Amino acid sequence: MTARSMAAASEVTDLLHLRILVVLSSGPPLSLGALADAVGIHLTRASRVCDRLVTRGLVDRADDPGNRRQLVLRLTPAGHEVVEEVMRDRAEQVRPILARMTPEDRRTLVSALGRFAQAADGLDAHDLWALGWRS
Repeated sequence: MTARSMAAASEVTDLLHLRILVVLSSGPPLSLGALADAVGIHLTRASRVCDRLVTRGLVDRADDPGNRRQLVLRLTPAGHEVVEEVMRDRAEQVRPILARMTPEDRRTLVSALGRFAQAADGLDAHDLWALGWRS
């Protein structure tokens, strides 16, 4: 489903691009180092990918007002639209699957996902966004 959702947004060419866009859409602007940590990649790889996303007009790079030696990254309006498009498409793919399930099966799924989230213990909302999940 994620691959099909990404295909709907021609600006996103791989899962790492999408993960970076989702992380940037979930909170305040981030430094390159903070973004690399959030996504779980090396700083140089994050820099190369962000360069591509800046060139495509999906990410904006600006001076950090609190630290002039550092840059911050944030989504552009086009970047936000790409994230929304992918999430909308993913939800549209899930909706008919859920509709084919019985109400009891949906309750069981919700319960199991709740237990999964509890077992994940250390994952906060930002981590779930990094995985491309929404509440």
